[in-house]
Amino acid sequence: LLCSDGRVNKTDFGRRLRLWFRRHGRDLPWRQTRDPYAILVSEMMLQQTTVAAVIPYFERWMKRFPSVQELAAAGESEVLSLWQGLGYYRRARNLHASAKKIDGDWSGKFPQDYEGLRALPGIGDYTAQAVRAFAYDQPVPVLDANVIRVVARLFDLGTPVDTAKGLARVRGKLEELLPAKSGHEFVSALMELGALICRSGRPDCLLCPVKEFCRARHPERLPFKAPKVPIKKRTELAAWVWDGEAVLLQQSTARRWVGLWRLPPLDGEPPAGPAAELTYSIVRERVTLRIHPRSEGDLSASAEPRKAFSLRELEQIAVPSPHRRAIAKMIQEVFDHG
Repeated sequence: LLCSDGRVNKTDFGRRLRLWFRRHGRDLPWRQTRDPYAILVSEMMLQQTTVAAVIPYFERWMKRFPSVQELAAAGESEVLSLWQGLGYYRRARNLHASAKKIDGDWSGKFPQDYEGLRALPGIGDYTAQAVRAFAYDQPVPVLDANVIRVVARLFDLGTPVDTAKGLARVRGKLEELLPAKSGHEFVSALMELGALICRSGRPDCLLCPVKEFCRARHPERLPFKAPKVPIKKRTELAAWVWDGEAVLLQQSTARRWVGLWRLPPLDGEPPAGPAAELTYSIVRERVTLRIHPRSEGDLSASAEPRKAFSLRELEQIAVPSPHRRAIAKMIQEVFDHG
């Protein structure tokens, strides 16, 4: 199983991995295409989001925007509305901006090289390499969480993988395994192995098709990571302004939710307690959102536009998921109490 220099026999490794993948790999919609646009859409959606959650969004998106040209021609409000529920809206804006760049600046020609892909808005190393592998079949190192975990266990790596040094070690070891061609199937198989068998926590080593190659003595402890930064707790205050038919919203210009309509923020907490409260997580924060009924006259002046939306209109605009949940909660209270 090892070459004379002690390295893994990548031909035997790749053969066993591919055979397992052909039998057990999931039938995911983005695996049925080599269209770089569709693959870019799937990769952008899969960032910070599970496969199960992405599938219906991907299918709706591709039905509405089946090509770069159609996405480029769409308005931002429609793009954000279709993305609604996936969160991290910057991904949608970057995808929209990339489509405009490809359609306008590059005459619809999708880049195939690493530098060209990295030149697209919001496209980092992972996404660029994923498009090269899945769309153009290039044998390149694609480092997602599943692949990093598999490689760290295969080679029993002791360096934290969320450091520059650790990630460089993972990349180097992965490059030892890459085939001379057919990157699409190899990378897909390695990712699937991490998703289905070599999972986080305790892996199913008995079912692993490449267990003979694995050097990990305690795979459940790998990969090592640097100590986590503690999660910060934060409180947000928002106003509920309702006239019986419409709710007042404010269009954010802040970086996180730029362009989205949210409940107007309050500068300070009113004497009376909140009418509703919910929590949500974002990056390394746990946020408590408190909703206070107010009148429009109670609100401080703001450079951000405000507008009242009817219940029907609310369905057509992009609202951050926590604020949409808060709106639904407040409207339910209105109906419950007449």
